[in-house]
Amino acid sequence: MQNIPHVPVLYREVLEAFKDIENGIIIDCTMGYGGHSSMILDANPHAKLIAIDQDQTAIDFSTKRLEKYGDRVSIRKGRFSSVIKDILNEVDIRDIKGVLADIGVSSLQLDQKDRGFSYESDNLDMRMDKGASLTASEVVNEYSAKELENILLEYGELRNYKKITSEIIKNRPFSSAKELSDTLKSHMPHGKKIHPATLLMQAIRIEVNDELGELKSLLKSLEDAQFPHAKIAIISFHSLEDRIVKQTFSKWSKSCICPQEVMRCMCGNDNALGKIVTRKPIMAKDDELKENVRSRSAKMRVFEMDR
Repeated sequence: MQNIPHVPVLYREVLEAFKDIENGIIIDCTMGYGGHSSMILDANPHAKLIAIDQDQTAIDFSTKRLEKYGDRVSIRKGRFSSVIKDILNEVDIRDIKGVLADIGVSSLQLDQKDRGFSYESDNLDMRMDKGASLTASEVVNEYSAKELENILLEYGELRNYKKITSEIIKNRPFSSAKELSDTLKSHMPHGKKIHPATLLMQAIRIEVNDELGELKSLLKSLEDAQFPHAKIAIISFHSLEDRIVKQTFSKWSKSCICPQEVMRCMCGNDNALGKIVTRKPIMAKDDELKENVRSRSAKMRVFEMDR
């Protein structure tokens, strides 16, 4: 484990989103190195924070990093889609003032080559939770052609998904991410500012960790909670994730939910959960892009619940 933690993406924008929270609880659904968590605690000295992560390595590191905040911090292990439900049942919903979710693979996981997230890794794992059953090796070496085509098209948005699938099947079994990326490098998109294997690795990782399902489940839990007043900030790194967040926030902001064919409102016109704070996604500024290349695809949307 490295000694110096990374600077989390959109750190200034996250602090801006939660700047008016003077007390109560803020939930960090994706703790990682604890970068966002520590900054939020420093900027909101009277608030408490509940941090969630499914990665024991992250929990071990951040428990030490955040111990100086004492009882202001509570750390929970598990997938945020399920842990958030437990938290909402345990605490007074009125005390929750903010929820942050930084969706996707963390720098902690990318930095450790033995986790299999990097295209330079010597294994093929990609599990955010090491105790989970499905691995990247199973996806790559055991999925049918149809299953591989589906994830490469949907999660990787790769136009030549059929050709890539054919090459995977022809050359498998693969024992490492490096072997996989090297074998398929010539068939991957070139000319962008990313490694040719990035979209392939992304598609496999999303499948292994059910990332889109996790995001949808989290948003459904937050919708059902209907906080009296809370800021919801979601950072995504993939167009599909951002689309899910955008569409969900739009749905939450609608006061009338009657079908379009209805001539007159019959629903009471009082169904909005709050308002959209960011009509367009917030993205990293030039100085952050220079310091942290991983911030280039980050997009944050913020919703203010007010029931």
